[in-house]
Parts: sequence; C-alpha cells; structure tokens
Amino acid sequence: MRESIGRLLSIVTSALFALIGLFLFFGGAQLLFLGGSWFYILAGAVMLGVAFCGIRMPKLANRIYAAFLLAATLWALVEVGFDIWGLEVRLMMLVGLGAWLLLPWVWRAGAGWLGDKREVLGAVAISGLALVASCFSSYSINGTVPAERMAAQGQPDPASDGVADADWSAYGRTVGGDRYSPLGQITPANIGTLKRAWLTRTGDVQQDGEGSVAGPDQGHEFNLELTPIKVGNTLYMCTPHSWVMALDAATGKVKWKFDPHPATADLAKNVYLACRGVTYYRIPDEIQTNCRTRIYSPVADVRMVALDAETGKPCDDFGDHGFISMRQYLGHVPHGFHFITSPPMVAKNRLITGGWIFDNQANFEPSGAIRAFDATTGEIAWAWDAGHTPETWKPGPDDVLTRDTPNAWGVYTADPALGLVYIPTGNSPPDNWGGSRRPFDDATSSATIALDIVTGERRWTYQTVHHDLWDMDLPSGPSMVELPGPNGESVPALVQSTKRGEFFVLDRRTGQPVPGYPVEERPVPTADHAPDDRVSPTQPYPAAMPSLTPPNLRESDMWGATLLDQMMCRIEYRQSAYEGQFTPPHVGRTTIVYPAFYGVVDWQGITIDPQRKILLANASYLPFRIKLDKRQTLEGSGTLPKWSGQGEEPAAKGDALSVSPDYGTPYIAFTNPWLNPLQIPCKGPVWGTLTAIDLVTKKIVWQHPVGTTRDTGPFRTHNNLPLPTGMYNIGGNIVTKGGVVFMGATADDYLRAFDLATGKVIWNDRLPAGGQATPMSYEIGGKQYVLIAAGGHGGLGTRSGDYIIAYTLDGAQGVPAQ
Repeated sequence: MRESIGRLLSIVTSALFALIGLFLFFGGAQLLFLGGSWFYILAGAVMLGVAFCGIRMPKLANRIYAAFLLAATLWALVEVGFDIWGLEVRLMMLVGLGAWLLLPWVWRAGAGWLGDKREVLGAVAISGLALVASCFSSYSINGTVPAERMAAQGQPDPASDGVADADWSAYGRTVGGDRYSPLGQITPANIGTLKRAWLTRTGDVQQDGEGSVAGPDQGHEFNLELTPIKVGNTLYMCTPHSWVMALDAATGKVKWKFDPHPATADLAKNVYLACRGVTYYRIPDEIQTNCRTRIYSPVADVRMVALDAETGKPCDDFGDHGFISMRQYLGHVPHGFHFITSPPMVAKNRLITGGWIFDNQANFEPSGAIRAFDATTGEIAWAWDAGHTPETWKPGPDDVLTRDTPNAWGVYTADPALGLVYIPTGNSPPDNWGGSRRPFDDATSSATIALDIVTGERRWTYQTVHHDLWDMDLPSGPSMVELPGPNGESVPALVQSTKRGEFFVLDRRTGQPVPGYPVEERPVPTADHAPDDRVSPTQPYPAAMPSLTPPNLRESDMWGATLLDQMMCRIEYRQSAYEGQFTPPHVGRTTIVYPAFYGVVDWQGITIDPQRKILLANASYLPFRIKLDKRQTLEGSGTLPKWSGQGEEPAAKGDALSVSPDYGTPYIAFTNPWLNPLQIPCKGPVWGTLTAIDLVTKKIVWQHPVGTTRDTGPFRTHNNLPLPTGMYNIGGNIVTKGGVVFMGATADDYLRAFDLATGKVIWNDRLPAGGQATPMSYEIGGKQYVLIAAGGHGGLGTRSGDYIIAYTLDGAQGVPAQ
C-alpha cells in the first residue's frame, strides 16, 4: 500500500514538474527572444529534466533539483540582493517544491530518507536561510526630527487667523490647507489610552441590490472620501448620495439631515458617487440675509446647495430656493460628464468652484472653466475661462463657456490676506492625446493658477507638466507655509504636491520658486509618440526638494505571487514601450506609465506642520499601461458606436466597454493598472509609504512603508497574511501640536497614529470599513477628538460602509487642550 502511494505521488510530482517546466521553458524562450533574462528558459529545461528523471532515476532527480535550487538562489541574490520581496517571488515556489520533495514517499531510491534527500535538504536549508536573512532588510529611511524642532512653536501661520484652535473649519482645517491641528492633548506618551468615543452610521450605504438583482449603484465607484468640518459644537459632512448632515461633536448624535434628492438620471451615469466635504461660511454682517451661517455642498446632479447651518434647511435667498445649477453656462452636458466631488472654496463672499469633467471621452467635452458666485445670492460673479477673450468675464444667461478647457476638480486653497485662490488644474480632454489642444489649453493645464478671489483675474501660473499626455493633473490645491528667506525674512510660500511625487515650493505672491528651492528643466523621452501629436522635450523638476518619484522600472523589478506569473510580467515589460518616466503613449503598442495617474500623491495632497516646518506625504506606487489604437479598430466593427456629441453618449459593446473612446480624435485608448492574471501588481513592493520632509534643510527626515496586505489578496479578495509590504492608499494624513500624525487611507482598513519625531507607528485601530479619507481633529468640552470617515473606496476595492468614528483619550478630564 505504501509503495503504491509512493509511486502515485512520484507520478504526480513528475507531472507537476513537467507542467511547470513547460510553462517556464516556452515563456522563457519568449522572454529571451525579447531580450530578457535567460534564467527562465534554463529553469524550464532543468525542470523538464527533473520531471523525466523522477520516475526512473529519483536520486538523480533529487540531486539535479538541489543543484538547480542552489543556482536559483545565487541568481536571485545577484538580481535583487537580500530584498525579501525580490527573493520571495523568485525562491518561495522553488523552496516549496523542494520541501515537497522532502516528503518520505516522493522520489525514493531506497537508500534511506537521508541518503535520498540529503542534497535537497541542504539546498532547501540554504535557500531558506537566504529568505530568512532577507527578512531583516529594511525599506525605511530612519531619522528623527531634532528635539528643538519638535518643541518649536510660535511660528507665523496666517492661514489659521480667525480659526479657533478647537475647530476644523475647512477641508484642510484652514483655507491654507496645512491639515495641522494646534491641539496638544493627545501625545505619543498617552496615545495608548486613545479609545473610541462614539460611532455613528450615516445610513447612506451602497445600493447594490440583492442576489442577482443589480442595484442602482452597481458599476459605480462608491467612495466615502469625506473629511467632516467642525465649527462650534457641530460637525458637518456629506455622503456619496449627496446627503448633508450635522452631528453633535461630543456625542455623534445626528442634529439634522438634508437629502437633496439628486436626479436619478445623473446618479445612473456618474462614474463616481463621492463627496469629499462641505464648506462653512458666515455671510458678512453688512449683507442682509435670513441665513447667516451656511453650509455649501455639491449635489451629484450638478447642483450646489446652500443650507442654514443651524437648521439644515435650504437658504431661500440663494439661487433657486437654495440651489444653483452648475450646468448653466456649459451648453450641452451629457449625463455623467460633469459633477463636483470636492467642497467649494468660499471666501470674501465668493463661492468658487470648478468640477470634474469625464476623462477621456472626447475632445468636445464641457468647459473646465472656474466659476465664482455671490455666496449670498448665488448669482454668478465671474468665470475664469482660458479660451475666452478676456479670459475672466461674467457670462450672460445664454452664454456658453469654452468647451474642453482644462478643469480643476480637487480641493482649492487660498490666501485671503493676499486675496488669492489657488486652482490645481487638469488637462483639456482627452488625457493621453493632445494633438487637438489649443495654445491656451497647453498654457493652463497641469498647473497651479492664482486667481483674484473677488475679481477672478489671473495673477500668475506655474506649470508642473508641459503638454501633459499622462494624466498628471494636479489633484489637490497647494498647502500654505511661511519659510525662512535668504536674509532671515519670512517668505509666504506654498508647496504644490503632484501625482509625480514632486514638490514645487513657490512664493505664493508671485508663483516663482522660492530662493533656495530651484526648478530645472530636464530632458525626457520623446521617441515614437503619436505622429499627429507632439511631446515636450523637457519637463520641470524641483532640484533641491526631495522627491517621492520612484526609480525607473527594470525587468528585475517585476513581481507576482510565483516565479510563473512574475515571468509573465517580465514578458509584458519587454513587450511594452518604456524609456522611463514621461515615455509618450505609443500607437499600436502598449506603453508603461509610471508614476501613473493614481498618484504617487493624489487628491489627498500633503500636510505641513507650520510650527516645525515638516511636510508629510503618503504615497502609492502602481504602474499603469496604455495603448493608443486607431478608431477604425473598434468603430469599423460597430462595437464602438460613432458619436458627434449630441444627446447622450452611446453605449459601447463587447471589447469597447473598457476603452477610453476619445471621440473627436483619431484614436481610442486602452488604459489599465498593470496587474498579472492573478490580479497581482507586476511591480513589487513597497507599494505605500509615509514620508516626513524637513522644509528648511530640504532633506527626508524619515520614510517608512505603511500598510499591510491583510485585506488585499489574489483575485481582489479581502483575505491575506498581513505582510508588511506598504500598501496602496487613498486619503491623507494630519498632524497635531502634540506631535502625532494620524492616517487611515491604506487598503488594510486601519487608522494609525505615528510619532512625528520618528515616523514609528504608536497606535492603531481596526476600522469596520475602508478608511479612504483624511482624518481631522477637534476639541469640545475640554477633550481632543480625532475623527475619521470609514466607508470604503470602490476603486481601491476596500470594504464599503457608512461609519463616522471619533476617538478621545480614555479618562480625559475635560481640561482645555494646551
């Protein structure tokens, strides 16, 4: 019986080795033909030889495999050194096969177990030792903020003027967007007693239907990307279906809720169901109104609503009984082609907003113009329209703003003392082909633009990407900070983060780089771009500031769950066009885009401690691939219907469902995150980091991977070992006077606290859903609270929910925070 089992296992083992060998041999031959590594074809040949010998010459088979495992270990160490993630994908499967061969019933020659298995045992031990040793490798930059800087206080912070320390009155706490709380009750010394104070459910959950019945939200990204604001004793917030809510800041009890009932036609077409926040504003005393304190919130059907902050009822003197339509002045707007997810900027009695324009659908999309409305009446005050002469004007009821101009969909920031609002712009659609862009499109895309709050006149422009073909739009307004100048003076600066992972430090009065923070134009790849487009030969790079931009990819960076799918990624790497960052999209050939449009740093922007002059940024690293193809490829077969822009966009069929149609251009575009067939990234860890940068010395103080794989497994499952890979993150971080950094954002559903001095995790709490939002902190009743919205993110694939969770110190005595 034992012999029969042994023979069966030996046959199964040989068959397994033969299948793996065939896969590696033919895949390795293709890779070698493409100019890639020779290892895989040789590995396939050896595995086939081992499989053949296993039936009749098991001792020889064991010896050959042992020698191969040692050679593979040496090869892996030469390629990646003692890098745990690099060695894991190269050796774990091979070590596992070696461990299988150590079973007493597999490939026995009759010389006793040790006599048969000695060589395999030694090879497995050596390879295992290499894997164990690599576990002690570090991906961190370790450092400490000097004690004198940690204690620094009393530095100028004009953005906080008029904002009570206890409040968080704007999306970034202040309109300057630094995300710094001057509360110090919670510290690294006492954070171990931080507990949940209350949990409230908004009731706005994803509607996906039951069983086989598709719900109305199916096919949409349902994202609770919310950062509530706090004024006085009340929290204000919005939900993915555009509800607006007020909660008691001490208890979480709902004070009022307003449902604007967005039109079903818009909800059915909008790609995203999200609202990042609301805006609070007090109408100046000299203006007559019965609705003095207001909450402004975007509505998913392209409206803006103004509500009485006390009652939650629409302000009747604003627009049409509390609402204004954002479709006005845009001409024809197909459903889903324009909506607003970010809170408007309200200052000097101006409500200023842009909005999201549906990416990559056409080159005749609605205008991306920025509009300002009277915050009291809702009447339009001005429009900044890059394609109009003059570019700042007040359109009449029947006027239409220039179509297809760059839009600005993220959160805006402002310096009310200078009277300037800072607009982060995107591209003129579509993103990946610019052959039809006009001079004013190219001049104003992917740029920080300073507009006069009251008049809308453009004061300055600073562009971070020239002729952007990679969707490197600026997703968040800059953060304000006062920096020491060359002669000891204080320079009013801003720091503009980018999807590229670069940080531009500009004088916010002029838009010029602050002295000591120069920017250089550097050459970038230009070969083989679309023949009817152009590529900028240079791009701007901050020369003094540290960069979070990842190194250019190499074939050896490719990753997967096993050696097999890693080889597939290596083949795809060799098949793709790639010369590093800014490789232009090719026609008919897939191009790797890295960093890609999901960030390095996305809509969460950055945090700046204005007292200690420390910048904090969490970053993600995921390559994308894009291919331009001629329209006739899909239009000729009828799978992509033709469209001139009239009426609604026609529904695509079959192969065209995941295509960017780019109507009005010669091309369509295929764009996807670069994942292998197991839905595992082709670029290995680290996938997410948190970094502290000293804005004075312009050095990285510390950098650590953040997040684990606990909730992200193969095939997009939510179960995995909590491997410390660093994790993709969407949502920002905040910092407090107490020296604590708080961050959710990561795909493993935790809220974490970090010691600002070292970046080490000092506390965490498991969230009931994804925390893809930026936290906030406030004080009420003498207690400091930290709050996060945990509702998940459809794009990141985290668990969905409707939770608002507040934390405070266990046993806090209600003494005002110092």
